[in-house]
Amino acid sequence: MKIRRLLVAVCLFVLAECGMSAQAPGPSQEEFIKTHYAKYEYRIPMRDGVKLFVSVYTPQAGAFKDPGPYPLLMTRTPYSCAPYGEDKMPARLGPSQELLESGYIFVCGDARGRYESEGVFQEMSPHIADKKSNKDVDESTDMYDTVDYLLKHVENNNGKVGISGISYPGFYTSASIIDSHPAIKAASPQAPMTNLFFNDDGYHGGAFMLAANYGFYTAFKPQKNPTLPEKRVPFDFGTPDGYKYYLQAGPTETLDKAFDGSNFLFHDQVVHTTYDDYWKKRDLSLHMKNIHAAVMTVGGWFDAEDLSGPFKTFHAIDEFNPGAVNTLVVGPWTHGGWSIWDGDKLGDVSFGSKTGVFFRAQIQFPFFEYYLKGRNGAPLPKAYVFETGSNVWKKYDAWPPKSAVTKTLYFRAGGKLSFTAPVEKVGVDEYVSDPAHPVPFVNYTTDTVPQRYMDDDQRFASRRPDVLTYETETLTEDVTIAGPVRPKLKVASSGTDSDFVVKLIDVYPEDFPNPPSDAVGKRILGAPPILMGGYEQLVRGEPMRAKFRDSWEKPTALVPGKMVEVNAEMPDVNHTFRAGHRILVQVQSSWFPLVDRNPQTFVDIPFAKPEQFVKATESVYRSADAASGVEVLVVPQH
Repeated sequence: MKIRRLLVAVCLFVLAECGMSAQAPGPSQEEFIKTHYAKYEYRIPMRDGVKLFVSVYTPQAGAFKDPGPYPLLMTRTPYSCAPYGEDKMPARLGPSQELLESGYIFVCGDARGRYESEGVFQEMSPHIADKKSNKDVDESTDMYDTVDYLLKHVENNNGKVGISGISYPGFYTSASIIDSHPAIKAASPQAPMTNLFFNDDGYHGGAFMLAANYGFYTAFKPQKNPTLPEKRVPFDFGTPDGYKYYLQAGPTETLDKAFDGSNFLFHDQVVHTTYDDYWKKRDLSLHMKNIHAAVMTVGGWFDAEDLSGPFKTFHAIDEFNPGAVNTLVVGPWTHGGWSIWDGDKLGDVSFGSKTGVFFRAQIQFPFFEYYLKGRNGAPLPKAYVFETGSNVWKKYDAWPPKSAVTKTLYFRAGGKLSFTAPVEKVGVDEYVSDPAHPVPFVNYTTDTVPQRYMDDDQRFASRRPDVLTYETETLTEDVTIAGPVRPKLKVASSGTDSDFVVKLIDVYPEDFPNPPSDAVGKRILGAPPILMGGYEQLVRGEPMRAKFRDSWEKPTALVPGKMVEVNAEMPDVNHTFRAGHRILVQVQSSWFPLVDRNPQTFVDIPFAKPEQFVKATESVYRSADAASGVEVLVVPQH
């Protein structure tokens, strides 16, 4: 199909991010909302005079066994609180069916400068720590004023407020609990955007996340407000092959110009290629202070958009708010998948149980019930995380687990990988990276960023001559890795800049059973059945742009042929490599079009000229004096 289909996924996630659960409900859910809830709309004045729109859904008198009063459960979103009009009810309401049927006052607010809210929208509007007047407004003050108004004007509320949101609404949730209103008792930032320059999700390791950002900003554009939702027209790539489309487009500047100045939001992402003040003032983790609500931060191990944000948010709250109720929950989910899907599999990989259903009923529902209604459960553990590979839930009193031990998986001669350091005096592996033929990030044709790429089979990449592979012997016992993954490379290049993409992979045994026959062929439309024997499951992968090896603010060129250290930190994992499996690490210098191409010359990459894209010979050292590897945290087996 030539018409781009990413917007279908965007619309689906908008439901979840607006607090409208997109899980498959019973056919009576829409009727349940109509018979159990009444709708009201408010335009609430903020301290600077701007009026923000909210829709409020209150339990009807006599509709629930519990007559109330009820707590408020709110989300703020830049994606619209439609449908508008007090006579128009949504088909779905609330973060989950359990919360819907329990009885809450659900509130959806349009973000400042979006849809029915007045004001000027800012990308991840910066927090203002030192407010000098009522003109100094941010998301914290907007939520404070909104809560204060609703408590006074919405009948039958119990004086307690919860906040929840996924992705961009997750950012609003986090920002809203800084210097928070005392009535906010529970908050759940879910996949919260936290620092766009560091993995969340503008740049990763200094490399621009090309396909995801361009795809997003073709739909997410500036508005003149107030405005009703516009009919979304899918962007036409003119080809179903995203790899071909982005390769022919050339430098990112070309894509920016295609907007013809109509989308400064995308332009800002493209031109701020270093960690400058634009990004620094948008790092929300630096401001997570004076938080008085119980917080449950949620993330997914296979979240292709906001994988890093939950961990940054969780650790920042701990750092600035000692003693705060602060829990981290992470499952085997894609972006927002915990609110939508069963969570029993992703692509070809099975997780053995309906983890999304478990989360909604056994973790999220008791959390809000406990802190907003004082019933149904007890406080959560510090970290409630799903362990992929072994497919079990684990509870820890810290994250990463205190018992985890730092070890390094070293690159060895002959493509070997070992926890034992190399002893050879000389050791180096080389490959030629050609930006005209970059390594694809998936082995099938797509014009989107499929969520499943996060645990997809990597055998296709292992077969390429421009990808190095290092593999352990068959494991004789389970190896559990929990926490951040830190590649530490000694490299050289014939170019003056290069990317180094490192992937941590779980290699299945050759006799691993295939999925049930009824699941065969359902992976991708038109794809042949997958054979799981020898499957190379991606566990974590990230790029690192070599010019940022010493500074994110001031990049420096490589000296051709000179060895340098390129170190990185990938977002956390919690994965068990089972006995009988192998651990594999791949190293390559492109990952396209997930990541923009590095010309391999030291230039401002969005504006690189065609002649500046050159082949480069990449050298990865693995000797005793110049060892390369991946540092991990290994949890002892009991």
